[in-house]
Amino acid sequence: MSAGSAIDLPTWRHRHLLDVDRLTWPELETLMAVADRFATATADPATKLDVLRGVNVTILFYEASTRTRVSFEIAAKKLGADVVSVTATGSSVTKGESLIDTVRTLEATGTRMLVMRHATSGAPYLVPAIFGGNVINGGDGWHAHPTQALLDLYTLREALPAPVGSEAGSKAGPGAEAAWSLRGRKVAIVGDLLHSRVARSNLWTLTAAGADVWACGPSTLLRGFEAWAATGAGGRHFTATSDVDAAIRDADAVMTLRIQKERMAGGLLPSLREYAATYGITRERLRGAKPDVLVMHPGPMNEGVEIAPDVAEGPGSLITSQVHNGIAIRMAVLALLDAAGPVA
Repeated sequence: MSAGSAIDLPTWRHRHLLDVDRLTWPELETLMAVADRFATATADPATKLDVLRGVNVTILFYEASTRTRVSFEIAAKKLGADVVSVTATGSSVTKGESLIDTVRTLEATGTRMLVMRHATSGAPYLVPAIFGGNVINGGDGWHAHPTQALLDLYTLREALPAPVGSEAGSKAGPGAEAAWSLRGRKVAIVGDLLHSRVARSNLWTLTAAGADVWACGPSTLLRGFEAWAATGAGGRHFTATSDVDAAIRDADAVMTLRIQKERMAGGLLPSLREYAATYGITRERLRGAKPDVLVMHPGPMNEGVEIAPDVAEGPGSLITSQVHNGIAIRMAVLALLDAAGPVA
């Protein structure tokens, strides 16, 4: 941890955050607890900490982004880091420079922490072998989006208390605060799962929290998820279905995913209109869920396609909270990785 920090951080064993599949439930709890502390410490927008004072953080994005890129910039600056943002279109990548050469150049200029987004699945996994600092995956291809999954879990923790009579609640003694989990809660993920790095990472965190997870979409957009659900690979058990009413029935939360129109080749969908009619999340469709169902979306949204505008802006919507909570979670990730140091 950088000198001068006013916040003591717990021990952290991971040098990088490439996905959430290696994080244990206690580690997820630790990360959220640290996010709580940063959220409190920076409640005043003018407040800045010196946790990462003297640390150079470079945000290297090969794909367009608003929420992830901006929240990482804000998070790093709130921690006192020196921040540089690099986009592929504004760098030597347009002249043919390779990812490896770009990373080596950035390290030579003093980068200690690298937040990276790339269109190719697995690209961030190449970087630790040639980079001496910390690597954070800001989203790679269809594979993973770890900080999105973390902020989604954190948002649900904020919105859903431990159910009365749950295993989590029953372990707490008189006067003690119940441990939180999603046991007894149903979470439906509906939409373009095939192309969704968000869904893949969320399946790891939500099942680790004990949720009853249902992954739902047209059969053409469920490829790979049905086999994963059937085998319980990695010890993660969930339900994959094309029956949207079954997925939403009695759900505590519904996470809808963007239809990635830019990747819809080969007739994966008959039309966006047909998708909206069959799978779009509307108030009428949500009547089958719990009365106080929560609605989430990682953004950006195609309103009127995967989600109706009045649902996105309705009383159960957590979409704005997701964006806000992304800052505290990303502060926690940056601080904990820095605390882990340059050695794995």
